Amino acid sequence: MNLTGNKLGNSVNLLSDVLQNPHCKLEILWLIDCGVTDESCASLASALRSNSSHLRGLDLIGNKIGDLGVDRLCTGLKDPHCKLEKLRLSDCGVTDEGCAALASALRSNPSHLRELSLSRNKLGDSGVKLLSAGLEDPHCKLEKLWLSDCGVKDKGCAALASALRSNPSHLRHLDLSWNKIGDLGVNRLCAGLKDPHCKLEILWLRDCGVTDEGCVALASALRSNSSLLRHLNLTGNKLGKSGVKLLKENPHYKLETVYC
Repeated sequence: MNLTGNKLGNSVNLLSDVLQNPHCKLEILWLIDCGVTDESCASLASALRSNSSHLRGLDLIGNKIGDLGVDRLCTGLKDPHCKLEKLRLSDCGVTDEGCAALASALRSNPSHLRELSLSRNKLGDSGVKLLSAGLEDPHCKLEKLWLSDCGVKDKGCAALASALRSNPSHLRHLDLSWNKIGDLGVNRLCAGLKDPHCKLEILWLRDCGVTDEGCVALASALRSNSSLLRHLNLTGNKLGKSGVKLLKENPHYKLETVYC
């Protein structure tokens, strides 16, 4: 069901009541830019906790639910009955406090969440560190993480690298586009890419302030025997010919696509 762009507000509570009905088989619900509030998030969490819940995908992009809304939503994510696999919270006014709640949910047993989008929230390095702590937990099964335009810098990259080195690490897709992580951030991230436990296959670093120096670090990671990286996006960075050559002209890399 796609209700994008409708000003539902707290009437989402009525919809949540329906989701708890044993006859309801709804699996995907889009509520993009619907004026959803933190109060509505509490109602949605109640639906996720329902024994009859079939919901697998929930999209709340563009709703200013803030950290309180995320915290209330996470009470549902932690419940054993919750089967949610995809959650999109881009541009929702989330900060590091919301990341702490999400990290706790990712550590829950069992955690079914496989895809999480937090793009265009002001998380900063502190928020990413908290989130990475959840990624390192054995119960976390997250495979795709979007963090574009989140104020991430090099310290946040170091935390993510630690998560990529965790055993087991399930992360396959990481988007850090439009974060000014620079070459230092890329270098720290590559420490995780080189680890045998790292399963990352897709890495987006669009417009991240990367130069040829960062390409050297990436090339080193790609040469490692354990590298599984297949798709790399570096468009919008100030790369010279030498940096592009490092990434595109080595036949030993496993890369299938590289955008510079």
